Amino acid sequence: MTRQLELLRPGQISAEMARCRRVWLPLGTIEYHSHHLPVGLDGLQAHGLCLDAADIAGGLVYPPLWWGTGGGHGAYPWTVMMPGETELFALLWQTLTRLQAFGVRQVVLFTGHFADEQLKMIAGLASDWNAQDGPLTALALGVNGNSEAPLPPDHAGRFETTLLAAFQPQAVDMSQLPPANTGEADEDPFGPQRHAPGHSLHGIFGADPRAFRPEEAPALRRSMAVWLAEQAGPVPSAAA
Repeated sequence: MTRQLELLRPGQISAEMARCRRVWLPLGTIEYHSHHLPVGLDGLQAHGLCLDAADIAGGLVYPPLWWGTGGGHGAYPWTVMMPGETELFALLWQTLTRLQAFGVRQVVLFTGHFADEQLKMIAGLASDWNAQDGPLTALALGVNGNSEAPLPPDHAGRFETTLLAAFQPQAVDMSQLPPANTGEADEDPFGPQRHAPGHSLHGIFGADPRAFRPEEAPALRRSMAVWLAEQAGPVPSAAA
């Protein structure tokens, strides 16, 4: 049986909730990730990892929320970003409210878009929610949180290219990136020059994805999924 909640009938949802009252809630954006990656990368990687973690630790996976805030990329091509947290906070709060009413006992908010503003928003939401001391607890995590991952996190760089390739290899097209320009190898990979449309790595912040090796994708995916499952902790049971 799939763990994608949107594909399940009520009886199937109830059966899984009797085993594990956990819901994974992936968050992403529609955001430019240079020429070689799809604009839905954040949500795609978050959703894929939530499905992997649910297979390990139990629970069901909510459809991705394709909105986010922060990161300084709001004016990039094909990027739709919320200017602040107000609407997102309200939407997520209502989602937690309804899931609690259905008997869910843990929601893992897992964001593939890990701008500081986004991370602060979900951390604040989880803190405010948990302060109520109700039956449902919220856990806020970002894809950048695994300190033992084989590659360091980045935006559209080698890490995100490799991770997405583990789930959607057909969506990665390295031929769309131009050759490196003279001097780029010695520059700051997180520097402001990467915002320049004429830069060969425009919109890429982190390690050059042209060093991407497809064979590294399975190990990165596994490391991230195991880490995510471990963060969720013990299985919230029907008696919890």
